[in-house]
Amino acid sequence: MPAADTANTDMADPEVRSPVVGSSKPRLLDVLGPGLITGASDDDPSGIATYSQAGAQFGYGLNWVMLLTLPLMVSVQMISARIGRTTGRGLARNLRDHYPAWLLRGIVFAVVIANTINIGADLGAMADAVRQVAGGPAWVYLLGFGLLSVLLQVFMQYTRYVAILKWLSAALFAYVVTLLMVHVDWAEAGKRLVVPQFQWSKDYVTLIVAVLGTTISPYLFFWQAAQEAEDVREIPRRQRLTRAPHQARAAFRRIETDTVVGMAFSNLVALAIMITTAATLGASGVTNIESSAQAAEALRPIAGPYASTLFALGIVGTGILAIPVLAGSAAYALGEAMRWKTGLAMQWFEARSFYATVAFSTLVGMAMDFSPLDPIKALFWSAVVNGVVAVPVMAVMMVVARSPRAMGKFAIGGKLLAAGWIATALMGAAAAAMLVSLVL
Repeated sequence: MPAADTANTDMADPEVRSPVVGSSKPRLLDVLGPGLITGASDDDPSGIATYSQAGAQFGYGLNWVMLLTLPLMVSVQMISARIGRTTGRGLARNLRDHYPAWLLRGIVFAVVIANTINIGADLGAMADAVRQVAGGPAWVYLLGFGLLSVLLQVFMQYTRYVAILKWLSAALFAYVVTLLMVHVDWAEAGKRLVVPQFQWSKDYVTLIVAVLGTTISPYLFFWQAAQEAEDVREIPRRQRLTRAPHQARAAFRRIETDTVVGMAFSNLVALAIMITTAATLGASGVTNIESSAQAAEALRPIAGPYASTLFALGIVGTGILAIPVLAGSAAYALGEAMRWKTGLAMQWFEARSFYATVAFSTLVGMAMDFSPLDPIKALFWSAVVNGVVAVPVMAVMMVVARSPRAMGKFAIGGKLLAAGWIATALMGAAAAAMLVSLVL
């Protein structure tokens, strides 16, 4: 195609060949961005710990949850992305514009607290993983990872930083490779993927809520909506769809591809972790896993040192990817709620409060690992809390996405709206079942 025609095509489609990726990259990478990063960050060290516990304690019995959640996860994340792309604003800003202040403050407070706890647990797991592989004191690695994360978010150019996060998602392939290194009863694993094996017990129901909470989590909604809004500001050809409706078709096509690929990748890796730990730890009677690093160490005598090392290195890679998403989503939520200037594309002196929140949540999370608090227990229960908090967040998000006042003529409906409400109802039912199981 002549150069002039190529240029005209790019101008007609503002969703591709953005400054985030070079023009020499394959076309698929042109459309992968917020969805891919969001999906990959979902498999953070805390998620790895939850999935490992599910496989170790219940074998292949919870595989069905990952298959069930995939279409629901895709729908919810697609809705959050559409909100950001259509309005050019993050989720908290939309909540601030259309709902009471008390509701916004409650949701933002819960997200910030849960994210900070999650950051602390992730940093601790990363430090323990490096110590297992390389030796040395874990606290040195803990400080190094915490400070590195803050410095990169505050001082690195936005487009370069996003590109790094995209490539870090490749770290998740470590768990697919680890799965191939262990012996799996594939007939049983496949059966439990499509035939649920229900148990009415407190541990079983609580773990389902934890898996749902770490898979369909509020911080992912805030991050993906904020990144879509950020790209509207930073990519000159993109405009919010309420002002440029002619961009909607290309935008929704890109969002759909980006989100489906990102969430499918996320759930595939989560399932690989559950099957790996079921086939090794669960089959060997190791049923209590409190951290992802402990899961890696427990694999050593069962699956061998290579599988254990690969599992541990995957923890480090996913942690480096997830911590910016956790800290960033907390900063976006709080900043939009407080009417601060927000955005990773801004220099630190342009958005001091935003970057202070990024640094504060990371450093407080890191400090937790030096305190008497048990961040691992807090981690599991933060996943449970995320599963409970997600219900009102998702309900409000559905109302925003359906509102013509917020979304104009791009208010969602049909199958996407139905899937979003089904996901909300499922999360609500799981949370209610957990509360009943705790009482009985």
